[in-house]
Amino acid sequence: MKPKVAIFEFGCCEGCQLQIPNLEEKLLELLEHIELVSWREGSSAHSEGPYDITFVEGSITREEEKDRLRQIREKSRILIALGACAHIGGVNAIKNSMDQEEVRRYVYGDKAEWFPSIPAMPLSAVVPVDYVVPGCPIDKEEFLEITKALLMGKTPVLPNYPVCVECKRAENICVYEKGLVCLGPITRAGCNARCPTFGNRCIGCRGLIDNPSINAHKEVMARYGLCAEDIINKYRMFWGYAEVIK
Repeated sequence: MKPKVAIFEFGCCEGCQLQIPNLEEKLLELLEHIELVSWREGSSAHSEGPYDITFVEGSITREEEKDRLRQIREKSRILIALGACAHIGGVNAIKNSMDQEEVRRYVYGDKAEWFPSIPAMPLSAVVPVDYVVPGCPIDKEEFLEITKALLMGKTPVLPNYPVCVECKRAENICVYEKGLVCLGPITRAGCNARCPTFGNRCIGCRGLIDNPSINAHKEVMARYGLCAEDIINKYRMFWGYAEVIK
């Protein structure tokens, strides 16, 4: 029997799911080894479960979504957070530092009462999550490698060193030298330092490495005349749910 795979979403742009069809012929090869039983974006099939592997995109932004996520978790042998919103709260959590009623009025105007919402949170704030595919959007090849590992009964392993390591390997000029503020010193690698390589800063979409050296990051910022308070909004772009800014 092929493993039954399902894909669901909560509060998100669904851009991470769109990376999956971008695998093109590799996706066709993958489908030879799995049974895709539920995926609104890619299939008319729908199953109520159980599922062997479930990918969930998006953060939890409404109270009633918690029950739906718990039901998905109960039906899933393995549950994987797909992308930054599901993994760490993502851009949805920017609103968490604001007055929630004011946010609703700003977005929905006089229809705000029609759209109840709560501070955005990652899946792991509600249910146990087995693995993550980080990033915004995810890297399609990393998604494929993680899926292959699970199908072979292996434990997927993510890099546990900062983006700065990949920057040095690529012989990039540190973007701090260009006057940019980079979160690379504490962000999990695995993206091949894509943003700094093309002249931008790391925005932290892959989440923190384990035991990040916050003090070392502060030292880097101090060297360039900055402190955490100066760049607090840059921390909150993806880490609004976390307490990294303290």
